[in-house]
Amino acid sequence: MAVAPASTPASHGARALHLPGVLSAEQLHRSASYLVHSQESGGAIPWFPGGHTDVWDHVECAMALTVTGRNVPEHAAAARRAYLWLAESRAPGGGWPAKFRQGVPVTRLREANHAAYPAVGLFHHLLVTGDAAFAEHMWPVVEEGLEFVLALRGEHGEILWARSEDGSPGDHALLTVCASVHHALRCGTALAARLGRERPEWTAAADRLAVLINEHEGLFSDRGRFSMDWFYPVLGGAVSGAAAKDRIEERWDRFVVRGLGVRCVSDQPWVTAAESAELVLTLAAMGDAETGVRVLRDVQHLRDADDGVYWTGYQFAEQVRWPVERSTWTSAAVILAVDALTGTTPGSQVFLHTWDDLALG
Repeated sequence: MAVAPASTPASHGARALHLPGVLSAEQLHRSASYLVHSQESGGAIPWFPGGHTDVWDHVECAMALTVTGRNVPEHAAAARRAYLWLAESRAPGGGWPAKFRQGVPVTRLREANHAAYPAVGLFHHLLVTGDAAFAEHMWPVVEEGLEFVLALRGEHGEILWARSEDGSPGDHALLTVCASVHHALRCGTALAARLGRERPEWTAAADRLAVLINEHEGLFSDRGRFSMDWFYPVLGGAVSGAAAKDRIEERWDRFVVRGLGVRCVSDQPWVTAAESAELVLTLAAMGDAETGVRVLRDVQHLRDADDGVYWTGYQFAEQVRWPVERSTWTSAAVILAVDALTGTTPGSQVFLHTWDDLALG
């Protein structure tokens, strides 16, 4: 692969990310430093040092480092390495293996949402850094990822969740996956336009997914006990306006535990920081920053005061942290939630779905 062009220097004098009364800039930078510490020499960012890597969570971490990288050059460089790793780790035939260990694939299964999410991350990177040369260099990653996803379309336009190890498509579609793919198709289309390309077929595919998500939710496998199926249609931009407000209000008490955060699943006494932060992203997209701040404040009990890293979850019936791990993508989701609430970087527009309001230089 050709050497990537030099990146545009980050704006290290830019306003530092912080959320008054909840998280300071120093606290957020400490959280982001954990992602850098966890990054492997090849660029992959695993779930925790020595753990496995999946592309979706890897991209989430890269976006968080892009945000804090406006003020911390080490973070900006780590984000760039993370994106370059995506180009090197693609699977033959498209997409990425669902799991890596120390940079080595451990399965041939390739998931749709993994293949789609680099489009979100690389559009986010362009918005934050303005580095069009890097975006151009990474364009094949976005294009090949989304084309792999569209090859998994079912008969109604839904996206089947994965391509199995033998190359056959999955036999069902997941609501959260399709909502995430919808988001990625919109971001990929916007990135294409900024690079002088047009991808009307991506727009059409996203439009079809939005119809299915809004009008035919029964088409998707029933995973209603998971909070992601509740808020991701809004987070991914497929459901908006009054419909989004109704959806969030209807299931609020099922998933939100005041003072603790958001349940991962409705039938277990378990809140997680990542689901809480993603609900905050959803609330920010809806224009309800006040509630978002409250939810983010509630989940700060999962922040390790010693180094600023977030524990994955808390089992509140047993009053124990579980699992006993500090996932990188959890800290990343918190950083992105703060950016969405405050609008500190242009990248926040990726989650607010207002990038068309921006004028890029």
